[in-house]
Amino acid sequence: MLSLRGASWPAGMRLRLKRSPLKVRFCTNESQKSRRELVGLLQRLGFDISEGEVTAPAPATCQILKERGLRPHLLVHDGVRSEFDDIDMSNPNCVVIADAGESFSYKNMNRAFQVLMELENPVLISLGKGRYYKETSGLMLDVGGYMKALEYACGIEAEVVGKPSPEFFKSALQAIGVEAHQAVMIGDDIVGDVGGAQKCGMRALQVRTGKFRPSDEHHPEVKADGYVDNLAEAVDLLLQHMDK
Repeated sequence: MLSLRGASWPAGMRLRLKRSPLKVRFCTNESQKSRRELVGLLQRLGFDISEGEVTAPAPATCQILKERGLRPHLLVHDGVRSEFDDIDMSNPNCVVIADAGESFSYKNMNRAFQVLMELENPVLISLGKGRYYKETSGLMLDVGGYMKALEYACGIEAEVVGKPSPEFFKSALQAIGVEAHQAVMIGDDIVGDVGGAQKCGMRALQVRTGKFRPSDEHHPEVKADGYVDNLAEAVDLLLQHMDK
């Protein structure tokens, strides 16, 4: 499994994976773009990838909302709102929070707080709980800090849909029909990618790209099964292991 955010994909790597017997699933906590928009962007950049190969938190959240009869108040980025077009949002009985970017204003956070406080049994669903991610302009605050603020203010615990939730990884494993012990997660986030996958029973490699920081290799709680300088090196290791 590969993380879609934060790691660069060398030319030819995707082709090598596709020609190999390995089953590949792309996992992302991207919540500023719909899955369709994200895949379209990658396709325009030359990547051979389809929506059906991507596990993302917004579609998974929509499934949960439908199954449980939940009507969300959304605190999300405009780019991902289309994922919720088929969801009933009248008279909200929960709050869904994602990486809302500039929409994380006091007004919008306070409205989400008010919705939760008005509910007898408040439900807060978060599309991930990352602390930060990396853009070309530098490190950016992720949804986790805002999620924690609502948890603290309302005295509740959020339900996380996305990495590092074990259920998120299990859904990706189900999609490709493999057991956790048969899979390897490759990503740049020591907690979300590596820690989340390991808690699910998978092995995990951390790439020294994207949001990787040298201190990750000395994390007090999470230790990757291995470190690689880039995804190409990770793919080489996997293919070499298959040949043995």
